[in-house]
Amino acid sequence: MVLFSKSPRSVTPERAAEIFAAVGPFTTTVAVTHTNSEDHLAAILALHPHAIQLTADLAVPGDTPVRVLRALRPGDPLREDCDAVIIDGSHGSGTRFDAAYARSVVKHSRVPVILAGGLNPENVRAAIEAVNPYAVDVASGVEQSPGIKDKEKIRAFISACKER
Repeated sequence: MVLFSKSPRSVTPERAAEIFAAVGPFTTTVAVTHTNSEDHLAAILALHPHAIQLTADLAVPGDTPVRVLRALRPGDPLREDCDAVIIDGSHGSGTRFDAAYARSVVKHSRVPVILAGGLNPENVRAAIEAVNPYAVDVASGVEQSPGIKDKEKIRAFISACKER
């Protein structure tokens, strides 16, 4: 769930709580935010997501049982104060990732690297082969319009990820 963001995908904490409550017990819940507000962070953590993706340099309290993903943009230094990094200079806008930067992060990171930025069903297989990330992330690349997902594009994206 995207929270405290100008994204068309952003939902209120109340709506995120409803969605988190509706998913099954083996579904990982992730809160994505671009906020730099400690109050917003506290509101997100109160939802008890399994993971939180941060673009700002906010500190998650050490006793909080949540996985932390740190978003990196080209030029950002590697981060190790997290459970994974996500290469995401796009922030859901569809801007293509920087392949050289992504390969460098994968090569040098001590934590798993997730690739995002401009991925879609047509290019995700080549991106996986070029970068070899731990995982990929998609938003606008599987939408029929901003914030509205397209089931067929999602299926095609997953199929392309599974190709060998």
